[in-house]
Amino acid sequence: MKRFFTVRHTLCLFLLAAIIFSCVATYYKIAYWGFSFRPHEKTDVWTIDAHIIFEPTGEPIEVSLSTPRIGNEYKILSEDVIAAGYDVRKDDKNYRMFMSSKALRKKQNIYYRIMLYDNEDTAGKIRDDRAPTIQKPVFENEQQEGMVNAIWELSEKIDGETKAERIIKLLNQDVLEPEVDAFLPVRKTPKIMAEKIIYLLSVKKIAARVIRGVYLKEKRHAASADLMLEVYEGSKWKVYNIFTGEEGLPKNFVVFQRGGVSLLDVAGGRNSQVKFSVIKSVISSFKMAGRRAKYENSRLFNYTIYNLPMHEQNTLKWLMIFPLGILLVVLMRNVIGISTMGTFTPMLVAMSLVKTGFFPGLICFGLIIAFGLLIRTWLTRLNLLLVPRISAVVIFVILIMQFLTIFGYQFDFKIAASAVFFPIIITAWIIERACITWEEDGAKNATKQIVNTSIVAVVTYLVISNDYIRHVMFAFNEWNFVILLLVMLLGTYTGYRLTELKRFAPLVKEK
Repeated sequence: MKRFFTVRHTLCLFLLAAIIFSCVATYYKIAYWGFSFRPHEKTDVWTIDAHIIFEPTGEPIEVSLSTPRIGNEYKILSEDVIAAGYDVRKDDKNYRMFMSSKALRKKQNIYYRIMLYDNEDTAGKIRDDRAPTIQKPVFENEQQEGMVNAIWELSEKIDGETKAERIIKLLNQDVLEPEVDAFLPVRKTPKIMAEKIIYLLSVKKIAARVIRGVYLKEKRHAASADLMLEVYEGSKWKVYNIFTGEEGLPKNFVVFQRGGVSLLDVAGGRNSQVKFSVIKSVISSFKMAGRRAKYENSRLFNYTIYNLPMHEQNTLKWLMIFPLGILLVVLMRNVIGISTMGTFTPMLVAMSLVKTGFFPGLICFGLIIAFGLLIRTWLTRLNLLLVPRISAVVIFVILIMQFLTIFGYQFDFKIAASAVFFPIIITAWIIERACITWEEDGAKNATKQIVNTSIVAVVTYLVISNDYIRHVMFAFNEWNFVILLLVMLLGTYTGYRLTELKRFAPLVKEK
């Protein structure tokens, strides 16, 4: 008894360690590899094309384009430049792409392409320790000074946490105040609005600058760079929407250029411009897991099943669900007390039902067992030896499957066509065991065991055929260690089974 409790306590400790390990591994896969509990999870991959257009002047050409910075905002899947005849180099320190060529004459088209994924909300994450120097502008006349002061007085009445937010909201009201209307030009482009806001903030010695980038929106083609405002407040740069005053860098905004650095410089060309196009695609999270692991410099991914070819992964996907099915069989037999034809026969039947479909497979299984029992009863009268008798049953099962398949093909009856998916040897053994039970314990017990086998097979099928469960057991297969220890722990259980409680109930009443 003492040894029994020692074994159980040891298994409990191992089970607790397995649960902790599985929780840690699951968190790591979700946080760093992008795994999800939902099956068929997809990752959005955004492709940004920057199309550079200019006319050569007949001199050597030098083109430089500001590129997105690698940070917490997103991860870069690939980066490429399509520029025939150009020498291309990347300045990682300054985040610029340089393209140089000899003198050319025809109109030039250069494409810079970058693919991004895992973009996230980066509100308040852009920091710059360098305190900018700002000089208060000199007013041209007293009228201009009075107008600016009036605008600042009006801004105090606007709801907003910061001065920048209040100024932006004031300048974008539906009905403008007279002072604001006189201050703004008739044509209010994003660039002009940004310049006006920067000017007003400089009066209060608040540094501000324009950032240029691209909104990740589908079906965007040949559009100019989008503008946002960056204001230095509280020892860091805060980003604002120029038209709404909303603070924070949006999740779907990719920064290409900040501050005084130009977005595009072209030497040896004129009339240069850059247009952006955005395309969205989706890729399986499992395929992106390797990219994320490489991005995090994690070599652990190379030694996982997710790094195997897809064919091997599909095979292992079925193997990973087997331990859960085995746990169900153990629970049914050792805890509930349901007797079946063979220990893991229900598991194999359930796997066959997954291939055939539930109702077609169940009907076909019943037909094969029924015909098989009739044939096995006839063979009993011949007094054959064990091995030849079982061999004859196997051959008869094959012939029954052949007949049902032909019948199903001729009459387009898909139920019969499902027969070929049932394991022949296991089906023949079920028939043999059922006949022996029939002869020794009667028809009632034989029928009961066939029904019990079918019930356990159906319950197991409902679990292993579920896409959600199959996905979780494959993506987070470390939980199979927990299942292993649960099976071993159930092996120490020697109490009553649920079906035995009814059996021994009269003894309890008498006592």
